Amino acid sequence: MAKQLHPTPMLDALESGPWPSFVTGLKRLAADKDIAVDLLGQLETSYMTRKGYWKGGTVGVFGYGGGVIPRFTELKGADEQPIFKDAAEFHTIRIMPPAGMHYDTDTLRKFADIWERHGSGLIAFHGQSGDIMFQGCTTEAVQPAWDEINEMGFDMGGAGPAVRTAMSCVGAARCEQSCYDEAKVHRAVTNAFTDDLHRPSLPYKFKFKFSGCPNDCMNSIQRADMAVIGTWRDNIRTDEALVRAYFAKHGMTDLVNDVVARCPSKAIQVKEADKVKTGATISSVKVNDTHALEIENRDCVRCMQCINVITGGLAPGKDKGATILVGGKRTLKIGDLMGTVVVPFIKLDTDEGVESLVELTQSMIDFFAENALEHERTGEMIERIGLVNYLEGLGLEIDPAMVSAPRTNPYVRMDGWDEEVAKINAKKSA
Repeated sequence: MAKQLHPTPMLDALESGPWPSFVTGLKRLAADKDIAVDLLGQLETSYMTRKGYWKGGTVGVFGYGGGVIPRFTELKGADEQPIFKDAAEFHTIRIMPPAGMHYDTDTLRKFADIWERHGSGLIAFHGQSGDIMFQGCTTEAVQPAWDEINEMGFDMGGAGPAVRTAMSCVGAARCEQSCYDEAKVHRAVTNAFTDDLHRPSLPYKFKFKFSGCPNDCMNSIQRADMAVIGTWRDNIRTDEALVRAYFAKHGMTDLVNDVVARCPSKAIQVKEADKVKTGATISSVKVNDTHALEIENRDCVRCMQCINVITGGLAPGKDKGATILVGGKRTLKIGDLMGTVVVPFIKLDTDEGVESLVELTQSMIDFFAENALEHERTGEMIERIGLVNYLEGLGLEIDPAMVSAPRTNPYVRMDGWDEEVAKINAKKSA
């Protein structure tokens, strides 16, 4: 039986709303855990003073340079002793999840039992970096907890200025929109860079995320230094029976409002069935006996809107692969950045394709290690040195798809172009 709860009027107010509260969960843990009792006490103090009281330090396990997030309390009394002694240390252990985050119930029960023995019982599936977050234990308990987790076959996650834990969507295991084997590629990249993950030696963190289609369920374009997003480069596939079934249920109004009108590039039209165009880049499918959808695939930007609405009736093409983007991140030295395309399309259905991706990734990490400033993400480095220099450093050919935003001014000055071409030719001949 844990000690009596501290008065927490401000936290109690968070339980009064219509939605479940994290405070209720912490109180449930506090019924048996003194560490949770004092955690609530310190959290109440933070709410009252509007100040956080956790500081870092150095805590780790044998053989690893990262993976444990140290948390020591700064909330102390006049005698310099912690006011909430049982939560004076509240460290977090980061553990790499399986690709696609597949678990069986036996694994989850073992995790819970381990953390009940050694920690607060508080586990997060999953943190922003993708790790399983075992939150709240003392310095003394970190090693024995890790030993038991490691015996289950799990490895330490990333922390500090290192390659971080990769994330991948459930993808090909369960999702019909998947354009490559996310789990296979995720595993190949993780295995190749495990040393960079466990022993921090970079200017700052480097994150991978793998999404199987442009829906990007991993938010990789926003949150990953290197995003691998599934795509296709042929025509959208169609299934007339399923399209007709959708139309029979939803009708013309929903088809126009939810599919045609929402296409960002106006690639889709509804036409009379006998007036639909034919061509190598056109997909067409009847919605009923008199009307059909016409899709000009040259204009398609792979946004997935139409495919999500008429799932099965419309589907990704057969020539599948992935687009690689770099530089996504949240606010740090400069504002939020989304990933920039550096490889418009790569096939990942062969071992050779996966190996080429791993080689490119090695080049990205090496270039980042040599050229980034301390506490600078890849996107900020590219903003500083320029995308052209980054592509040259990786040995990638410049492609029209490598744009961060379309031009807003349609006029281009052409005077002086002939002179520039002459200079370039003179240099080549020299």
